[in-house]
Amino acid sequence: MNRDQLQKFVQYLITVHHTEVLPTAQKLADEILSQNSEINQVHGAPDPTAGASIDDENCWHLDEEQVQEQVKIFLSQGGYHGSGKQLNLLFAKVREMLKMRDSNGARMLTLITEQFMADPRLLLWRQQGTTMTDKYRQLWDELGALWMCIVLNPHCKLEQKASWLKQLKKWNSVDVCPWEDGNHGNELPNLTNALPQGANANQDSSNRPHRTVFTRAIEACDLHWQDSHLQHIISSDLYTNYCYHDDTENSLFDSHGWPLWHEHVPTACARVDALRSHGYPREALRLAIAIVNTLRRQQQKQLEMFRAQKKELLHRGVTSITNLEGWVGHPLDPIGTLFSSLMEACRVDDESFHGFSDFMENMGQCKSLEYQHLPAHKFLEEGESYLTLAVEVALIGLGQQRIMPDGLYAQEKVCRNEEQLISKLQEIELDDTLVKIFRKQAVFLLEAGPYSGLGEVIHRESVPMHTFAKYLFTSLLPHDAELAYKTALRAMRLLVLESTAPSGDVSRPHHIASVVPNRYPRWFTLSHIESQQCELASTMLTAAKGDVHRLETVLESIQKNIHSSSHIFKLAQDAFKIATIMDSLPDITLLKVSLELGLQVMRMTLSTLNWRRREMVRWLVTCATEVGVYALDSIMQNWFTLFTPTEATSIVATTVMSNSTIVRLHLDCHQQEKLAGSARTLALQCAMKDPQNCALSALTLCEKDHIAFETAYQIVLDAATTGMSYSQLFTIARYMEHRGYPMRAYKLATLAMTHLNLTYNQDTHPAINDVLWACALSHSLGKNELAAIIPLVVKSVKCATVLSDILRRCTLTTPGMVGLHGRRNSGKLMSLDKAPLRQLLDATIGAYINTTHSRLTHISPRHYSEFIEFLSKARETFLMAHDGHIQFTQFIDNLKQIYKGKKKLMMLVRERFG
Repeated sequence: MNRDQLQKFVQYLITVHHTEVLPTAQKLADEILSQNSEINQVHGAPDPTAGASIDDENCWHLDEEQVQEQVKIFLSQGGYHGSGKQLNLLFAKVREMLKMRDSNGARMLTLITEQFMADPRLLLWRQQGTTMTDKYRQLWDELGALWMCIVLNPHCKLEQKASWLKQLKKWNSVDVCPWEDGNHGNELPNLTNALPQGANANQDSSNRPHRTVFTRAIEACDLHWQDSHLQHIISSDLYTNYCYHDDTENSLFDSHGWPLWHEHVPTACARVDALRSHGYPREALRLAIAIVNTLRRQQQKQLEMFRAQKKELLHRGVTSITNLEGWVGHPLDPIGTLFSSLMEACRVDDESFHGFSDFMENMGQCKSLEYQHLPAHKFLEEGESYLTLAVEVALIGLGQQRIMPDGLYAQEKVCRNEEQLISKLQEIELDDTLVKIFRKQAVFLLEAGPYSGLGEVIHRESVPMHTFAKYLFTSLLPHDAELAYKTALRAMRLLVLESTAPSGDVSRPHHIASVVPNRYPRWFTLSHIESQQCELASTMLTAAKGDVHRLETVLESIQKNIHSSSHIFKLAQDAFKIATIMDSLPDITLLKVSLELGLQVMRMTLSTLNWRRREMVRWLVTCATEVGVYALDSIMQNWFTLFTPTEATSIVATTVMSNSTIVRLHLDCHQQEKLAGSARTLALQCAMKDPQNCALSALTLCEKDHIAFETAYQIVLDAATTGMSYSQLFTIARYMEHRGYPMRAYKLATLAMTHLNLTYNQDTHPAINDVLWACALSHSLGKNELAAIIPLVVKSVKCATVLSDILRRCTLTTPGMVGLHGRRNSGKLMSLDKAPLRQLLDATIGAYINTTHSRLTHISPRHYSEFIEFLSKARETFLMAHDGHIQFTQFIDNLKQIYKGKKKLMMLVRERFG
């Protein structure tokens, strides 16, 4: 730049960033203008944009204090304010430094790790027995994975590795160092270790060393890259041996003469990750291809092995063959590593794939899709590409038969990784080439026996395949429906819920219910697994609409494999919705599936408590109504296997007999009568079984049929003496009066009275209205009826105010102006001197006397005035008797004598009553 340009450049720079640089600019200006300043002693000026020279070691200045401070702040924010994101950015920075082969990458990770280890929450969580948050756990996982990458650097010096190992061991020995499986805290003890287990039976599980987040990195320090076969694989695209005919399990080349790499799969994949991380993508890809070819060959071998021993295994029906260490959800994420390495290679427009420009020059680049099938690499079958290889290895990993790991965190990780991998697969558009891969793998997985999660025989505690199978099903359905259904139906099983019996010669003991109250102590994610199983079934039901045979097969699978009533109910509702979509005629087969599932839910929840039970019963009636009149008739005839008597009468039969149901079904008179007959039979059966709760509903349902109504009434009479309460009998009696059967109402009212007992102080009891109503009914029927009920009232009611109310009402009007059979009464008011009113009057006076004495035992001054009013009411009743005045005077004198100690009260009594 010339002078003017430089001046403009500086002025604009200061203007744009004036708040940050103005003080610095001022200071520099002062120094430049000062003759003796340090700046003026040096020729030229530093140029931060120039970069290092070609020979310089690739090492930038690392501000250690700033890194430590940043990590400390982010950790102290506990995952809030985006601090987790910031820490992930720091990890990404470390990966970036490793890729640039910047020697500060390891130093920066050391600083980060020291701050993580110093986090005060680690000790707090350990003391309180609580677990760390999921996000924080994932940060620790990434920390462990990064150390794995660092120690696996193919070009690091031995002394460097030794110093890292020393550091890792130091952190590993700290008491609060997090465990790899996340089992720090109040999760259940590791039952697998707690139960007897052969030679280890006596070893105390609490003393066993746990794998920490650094264990794998420590173990990886023993790995090296000097193996000549490995060196050849990663350094050459032309490494083959066509004359190699050793077909043993660990052979170095396959039948094509292509190289294989036999190493513990997660470890081999950690090498791939290390190569990628340290800026060797070409080498990483070569090793990835060798690993995938090895996995494919292994899959083929396992299939052959299973076919050889198939008869024996299928006969036993159980297997001990299982992978104790699954690849999906593994701390080192081997399948994710292979998948992303191969996917990177087919992102042809991605310039960040360092070192690949020369590798791809002659491969023809087409940029219309994000992912491309690049023409065949040396070690790929004809028509294969990095993309097909990536998809295939993901399918192999997802379909691997593996044991459910211990601990909540490890189990959640299995679910999370599976879902992440499937979502990445869903981004890829399936073409004919990829569909072939799907077909091939689905067939493999179905036929590979215990080596596959979809094999015929699997270990009882295998990770279920529902989520993966749902993806396979939807992907295969348009291309090969038969295979899609076969795969999904095989995956529906959930063996851990099938039985608690041990399944053959297993490497882990089965967990005995008495050790932990829960039947499945290890399966922390069981509810999530069951919901995924339900999702798979729902997907199949939706797809099978209109296909009778498929729907029957799916229904059988649901009934056999799903054990949760709430999930079966959800599926029943799903099927109903799909069957009755507004725009088209209902799919009758799917409706029947919906009803069948609904009936299963009714049977499952009949004898267990379920807060949704009422909703379920109502829904079932709606569903049966849609299916048709025969379905409603059927559920009423078989009510006792599906409903409680109360549900059958108050919800089922009542809804079936409603006008809306009759209109909905367009029933003719004959059909209506047939349905009504079933409802009446149900009502009488329920009334016999549970008269207390069903008698009233039964009477209501039988109203239009004389014989059925009489039968229901007789059931009530038979039950009245033993099993029914006064409130139930009063309710039915009132209903009888309302229906125009006053004598029957009276009969039930008298039976109700025999069950009632009202004490002196129960003057607000809810049954008082029923007693007054019963007396009014008796009074309206005539003198005989009133005479018969009064002894019952006297026996049951000891409350003076209630008795006086009845007495007053009986003296106001003549009983039953028109009695039964048109017999006329004389029209005279009843005498209080003769039965039955004399008996009632004496009882009322007696009740007032008893109540007065009871009240005076515990009376306080604030109740005096209320008591005087009570005595006034008592006087009114006394005066109704022929000699009532004398009786009342004697009563008051008696009170004054007995309670003379209550001077103030007796003074008030004297003032009012003399």
